[in-house]
Amino acid sequence: MIDLTFLRTHFRWLLAGFVLTFASSFGQTYFIALFGGQLRNAFGLSHGELGGLYTIATLASAATLVWLGQLADRMSLRLLSALTLGGLAAASLAMAGVASPLMLIAVFFGLRLFGQGLLSHLAMTAMGRWVLEYRGRALSIAALGFPVGEAVLPSVVVALVAAFGWRQTWLAAGATLVLVLLPLVVRLLRTEPVPRQPGPARTAGAAGTAPRAAERAGTEQRQWSRAEVLRDPLFYALLPGILAPSFMVTGVFFHQVHLAEIKGWSLSWFAACYPVYAAATVALSLVAGWAIDRWRAARLLPFYLLPLAAGLAVLGLVDAAAGTVVFMLPSSTVPAISAPTGRSRSPAPCPRAPWARASWAG
Repeated sequence: MIDLTFLRTHFRWLLAGFVLTFASSFGQTYFIALFGGQLRNAFGLSHGELGGLYTIATLASAATLVWLGQLADRMSLRLLSALTLGGLAAASLAMAGVASPLMLIAVFFGLRLFGQGLLSHLAMTAMGRWVLEYRGRALSIAALGFPVGEAVLPSVVVALVAAFGWRQTWLAAGATLVLVLLPLVVRLLRTEPVPRQPGPARTAGAAGTAPRAAERAGTEQRQWSRAEVLRDPLFYALLPGILAPSFMVTGVFFHQVHLAEIKGWSLSWFAACYPVYAAATVALSLVAGWAIDRWRAARLLPFYLLPLAAGLAVLGLVDAAAGTVVFMLPSSTVPAISAPTGRSRSPAPCPRAPWARASWAG
């Protein structure tokens, strides 16, 4: 249970984290892909060509984030959040006026870097920096912005595109970022909290002593470097299975317009199924967190891909519109299991790997 005193004390900063993760939706694949049909028609691109441009921009933004993400350790998070929201707004407004495939790469780069990359990174960094005693709870609350965005925005986008056009919808997205979300974050972060380590009075209770003692014990493990991780052969054995779901689900969402066309579904129906995905993600996150604490991640990892495999099989074999819902439910296990795995008291995907017995440090 979440302590009400904790919520009252940290409400402004928890809400700021939520707003940042929600705002990241404008740079997430599921949001951008809703405009896939219009972008292909505007520039005469095939599905593969549009996907190729998006891949180039996404990989470039990921490489940039490795360098740019370090600013979160040096700059005021209020200032950096404002600059990032401004950058995302600029990219959204640029999308409204995009005029060529080359410019499209630059716009994709801005949306992915500032939205999916930096805003998500800043929200998680802020919660980890500001809230020490209940860090896991703070991260969970801030991360609710992701499924809320998934539940709300797709249907709104489809309606706006139908009513006003896709370029005007991107103008509305940029205006929302500049006029609503940016001022809200700046207001919420007008002061940054001073992190407090758990004091004796807060840790003396029998109900809370054991978990916090376990958490402190986990932070005292030796931190392994990237070089040590990269030298371990088990890392490369596990990597394909861990990365595959992200590629597969992203691929499906990015080509959702084409998928709906060949299946004979309306895009509004596909968008209306996103709340199912979001709700299932939240529910399964709670179940996955309990299961990992109960059986450890190492025991669950062999079954990690089975629900997604079932969902993809249904998506490929079933043409009925209900197949979308069936796909969304098992696919939600990817974010649901991935999130609590990192917060588990036994985060090791495999107990014999040295990097799996401790946190991965830079």
